[in-house]
Amino acid sequence: MNSKTATPPRRATTARPAEIVREYGPFDGAGRVNGVTHDGQRVWASVGAQILAFDPTSGETTRTLEHAGDAGTAFDGTHLYQIAEARIDKIDPATGQVLHTIPAPGGGSDSGLTWAEGSLWVGQYRDRKIHQIDPSTGAIRRTIESDSFVTGVTWVDGELWHGTWEGEASDIRRIDPASGAVLERLDMPPGTGVSGLESDGTDLFYCGGGESGKVRAVRRPKAA
Repeated sequence: MNSKTATPPRRATTARPAEIVREYGPFDGAGRVNGVTHDGQRVWASVGAQILAFDPTSGETTRTLEHAGDAGTAFDGTHLYQIAEARIDKIDPATGQVLHTIPAPGGGSDSGLTWAEGSLWVGQYRDRKIHQIDPSTGAIRRTIESDSFVTGVTWVDGELWHGTWEGEASDIRRIDPASGAVLERLDMPPGTGVSGLESDGTDLFYCGGGESGKVRAVRRPKAA
């Protein structure tokens, strides 16, 4: 195992208000949104005892899996991954069957999950860390430290973004994947938190809205 920890240097960042372009939900019979991911067509959201998929154009729910989760959700191109307490389950999205389980690095304090570069990237909430882990064993390959609680993680176009949520303040921020330094920040409106984060691969982020039961689409800023 090659485990390294990067501590973020503090420096000024570019900050702007987050542009929320659409809200989805609350969904019938669903609870708090704990994680979100995108499979190229549909948005998947972990909502308590279920993982549901909805069409981002119509907003209609198209699929529901009976699978409890309390934190991040990810998609690797074929399978879903779901944090549930101290474990991460690999799930067949067609059947809902759990195919494999690995330990979550935070042992139950995890929040945020995404797939990139053949690894799972897991946020460790109050410890303000992001771990790159082996999806087969759960072994930690690398750790990046943040200066805020981590409540969602996503990669897009080589950029690492994560969500934060402390009290009434929440943002989506781009960080340097080598040092953890904050490079750019999108401030969510007061009282609007981020509980799960995923890019659609183009110009949107999907954000879990926690107890609101909503998923919000936020415009991703164009590269300078």
